[in-house]
Amino acid sequence: MENLSTKSSLYDPLNNYLFFKIFGEKGDEIQLLGFINAVLGKTGDNMFTSVEILENTSYMTEIMGGKSCTLDVRAKLPDGAMVNIEVQVNDEYNMNRRSLFYLTREYSRSLKAGDDYVDLPDLIAINIVNYNYPKTRHFHSCFHLREDTEHDIMLSNALEIHYINMVRYRKQKKHLDLKDPLNRWLAWFDKNSPQELREEVVNMDAAIKTADEKAFNLATMSEDDIDYWFRRKLFKMDRAAELRNREREIARNMLKEGAAQEFRGYPIFCVNRNSIFHYLLKIQISSCILGRHTVNSV
Repeated sequence: MENLSTKSSLYDPLNNYLFFKIFGEKGDEIQLLGFINAVLGKTGDNMFTSVEILENTSYMTEIMGGKSCTLDVRAKLPDGAMVNIEVQVNDEYNMNRRSLFYLTREYSRSLKAGDDYVDLPDLIAINIVNYNYPKTRHFHSCFHLREDTEHDIMLSNALEIHYINMVRYRKQKKHLDLKDPLNRWLAWFDKNSPQELREEVVNMDAAIKTADEKAFNLATMSEDDIDYWFRRKLFKMDRAAELRNREREIARNMLKEGAAQEFRGYPIFCVNRNSIFHYLLKIQISSCILGRHTVNSV
């Protein structure tokens, strides 16, 4: 059967688009779970048996017209921990702070008014980089919050940041044991791996085989298909952004008229959500999104 492992010179699983499509959408749980367990070193009875994919597309720049973008994979584990996975092929000299930003963003999303801090989830970042960072001896490094002089004292296990250094992996891969699931995944990720090696790890690991089959289907998509997918994603994001902007505009106008309360996180002049006033507000928002008129006041 023809698969991606037979076309390693043409397709790169660490391509931003391919990686996101392989791991980041509903239906990708098998391969995502396998990869997360491999990175976290979960084996046997300690393995996670399920994962919830939180579909999220974070475009850092315009995708169309040949410009680059970043697609991060977000997931939730059965114990409540949140996982953020990102691939960075080129060194933009910002990965350490960028990773911290993503983690703190997850915290801000998780805590709602009235919640207790103890309810905040553990956060795990997995960064796959195609350059020599960080400058550690091993290709897989993991960072926690520890005391500077007494390294065995951890402030909290709530933050965990993993780096997979593909440059260092390639220097060490000849001596790596494929019985380790992470070594199998990295052999598959590396487009420079010999075809025989890629086929071997695909046959050894059911999760990698699932990822390989999806990657092959994606990699053989036409440029028109890819263009359509991106445009559809961007259209949905633009519509959602427009809705949020309209809501803010309505909230600002209504705030001028009286006391503020919340509507979808924005202050508005609305005492009862079941009131006719709230009903009319929803109609006005819908009308704005449909482009029927511009909001000036309520």
